[in-house]
Amino acid sequence: MKFTSLIILLLMIAGCASISGSQWDKLYGKAKVREMPTRPSPGKLSYYQHTRPILEQRCVVCHGCYDSPCQLKLESYEGLLRGANPEKVYDGTRLMGANLTRLFEDAQTTAEWRAKKFHPVINERSNSPRANIDAGVMAQTLKLKHAHPLPEDAILPESFDFNLDHSQSCPSIETFNGFSKKNPLWGMPYGLPGLNEKEYKLTMDWLAQGAAMGTPTAIPESVQQQIITWEKFLNGASLKEQLVNRYIYEHLFLAHLFFSEAPRSYFRLVRSSTPPGEPIQRISTARPFDDPKVQQVYYRLWRDPSSTVAKTFMPYALNKQRMDRWEKLFYQVDYQVAQLPSYHPDTAANPFITFAALPVSARYRFMLDEAQFTIMNFIKGPVCRGQVALNVIQDHFWVFFLAPENQSTKGTEKFLADNSKHLQLPASAGNTLMPMPDWLKYSELQKEYLAAKAKIVNQVAQEKNGLDINLFWNGDKGTNPNAALTIFRHSDSASVHQGLIGQPPKTAWVIGYPLLERIHYLLVAGFDVYGNVSHQLLSRLYMDFLRIEGEMNFVTFLPKKSQQQEMAFWYRDAESNLQTYLNLYINQLDDKNNIQYTSENPKLELYQKLQDYLGNASKSPLNIRTNKLNAEQLELYEKLQSTSGIAISFLPQTTVLEIPGKGLFTLIHNNAYSNLSSLFGEDKRHIPAEDNLTIAQGIVGSYPNSFLRVENKALEAFVTQFQAMRSEADYRALRDTYGIRRSNPDFWAFSDHVHKLYFLNQPKEAALLDYNRLENR
Repeated sequence: MKFTSLIILLLMIAGCASISGSQWDKLYGKAKVREMPTRPSPGKLSYYQHTRPILEQRCVVCHGCYDSPCQLKLESYEGLLRGANPEKVYDGTRLMGANLTRLFEDAQTTAEWRAKKFHPVINERSNSPRANIDAGVMAQTLKLKHAHPLPEDAILPESFDFNLDHSQSCPSIETFNGFSKKNPLWGMPYGLPGLNEKEYKLTMDWLAQGAAMGTPTAIPESVQQQIITWEKFLNGASLKEQLVNRYIYEHLFLAHLFFSEAPRSYFRLVRSSTPPGEPIQRISTARPFDDPKVQQVYYRLWRDPSSTVAKTFMPYALNKQRMDRWEKLFYQVDYQVAQLPSYHPDTAANPFITFAALPVSARYRFMLDEAQFTIMNFIKGPVCRGQVALNVIQDHFWVFFLAPENQSTKGTEKFLADNSKHLQLPASAGNTLMPMPDWLKYSELQKEYLAAKAKIVNQVAQEKNGLDINLFWNGDKGTNPNAALTIFRHSDSASVHQGLIGQPPKTAWVIGYPLLERIHYLLVAGFDVYGNVSHQLLSRLYMDFLRIEGEMNFVTFLPKKSQQQEMAFWYRDAESNLQTYLNLYINQLDDKNNIQYTSENPKLELYQKLQDYLGNASKSPLNIRTNKLNAEQLELYEKLQSTSGIAISFLPQTTVLEIPGKGLFTLIHNNAYSNLSSLFGEDKRHIPAEDNLTIAQGIVGSYPNSFLRVENKALEAFVTQFQAMRSEADYRALRDTYGIRRSNPDFWAFSDHVHKLYFLNQPKEAALLDYNRLENR
């Protein structure tokens, strides 16, 4: 062993940029692909029994989802075995679609991942303590940080590149020597403090012993019985059952399904070629509606071993109440399914054709019952990162829904059947190389749809003797908290929350069944994160249509004279043809509106009427006014929230603030824009003077940009200093006093504390935060 170490040392002293595979072979034997163990290794440190918490708290906070650096997804042991790949998943410039590399789906063995150009990060040569450390990339990156900790400067040097689009460095063990010589400060965790001595020793000992997996927690017997019951429910043989279950799958394929008996164990609904009772043989396709190419599809519940990360975490409970509800929606109504629809792309991508036989009321209520989850799919699903995908929405807006009883009439079903061709979605076009002809086609189809929609809206209004507040869904008389949602966009990520949070926003959406379904099939079921630039461009352009439609639905409830004023303000300096598009719908609507307005600001008045109408369904525990604050404290919080203009222009998108004894708050910087009608030039449409700040109680967003800690007695001084900011130097001074920077030696202790409070106070939604967007200021 000493001789082997001497050889490595001599190679490093000689300045070798790389140590070739053959040289490693001579030292530790030829590499042998390491597959999942069939049984635990006795007497060893293991992933499940010892090191998983360390990896979650120190590694997964950067290495999760599609945007994991080097595709090194460390949420699971399987991801650790798979290793790293330098090809980026998020690439808005590629002309051809990328190869699919979804963990658990697009390869089933480590050998298959090696064939897809993933290289190992743990040793695959002889299993000895020395080889496991010397020939393991993960061990070497940890050693590098241990030997070269962060500089003591508060602001890390420019040699650290924290730009999300920076060139990736994904060294293999063969190239690691050159990497470490060139970048001695780039050990892991990157740009953050190293592991403490206890964590470091335990992790290195585990790696030295061979990085054993250990034994995952067993599924409780009660949960196993529920899985049997649910798989029976989801695999009925009749045509009706098969169509219903296809609909359920295409809407829940991203869900973290759970049972109350094991609330932190999660399952995925997957398609399998094998029936319940047999091992799952997963059917993996690019999209959930793609042809499974088997005679019989079975819907199975597969246990996901991954740690949950906030940016993709979408919990969805399975229980008796849920099954009874679906039974009532889909099976206790009279309708027939004469034949099953095909999986041809032209129809499979269009839910209004595929599921035409299912009652509209059942489909709408299915999504509406968990509306936050439905919307969250496009917020946290395949579009979990991407400014081009998300700059189609405002930074802060509210969402309301049309009442289901007004969306499920015979007239509505006939309208959807007659207009299904107008509701084609870009997913059917696939990875086209020429997006503009398709965009022009969809544009014309949308215009035709809006003209037809205006007629049906006028018809409903006549039947109701005019528009009224009762056309909105009231959350089943305030009992369902999904009736009103708040969406925040945080540059290239977003979040959605129940209730109305923050000050009244500039815009709002009103969503009915056709719009809700199209959002799902555009940005969730039909969005291919591996698709080429044309696919992503078409999806973004089509989402423009859907956003405008949602906004026009809201504006429809305002007085006629206010409608044009609002839309003109929302679309200042937009292209002239856009105004024609806006007028196409609004000008065809009847004028009768039974909502009585008395103020000079009808939009604010409508917001207040909706809050009163929705009652408890409009409330949110994240609102500072709903929490127990005394008058003095509330005044300070609201004074801080009233900050606008230049003072908040230095603030990043999301700042997590801890006030000891009061808990966690999030300062949300909402950017204002003249309009959102253009794909590019967002910085030119930004109006900093109109930016505002929302303060939420708790964690909002999955990617905190900054951490602050302010003692309660210093809160007034903090607010004063905050509102006085006029320069970057002022912001840096604020951070010097109150900031917990990424360079802070106590960063990880604070991070653990934040996660503890997060899981304690927001248990239904809490998961691991992501630190890829932490600022260095």
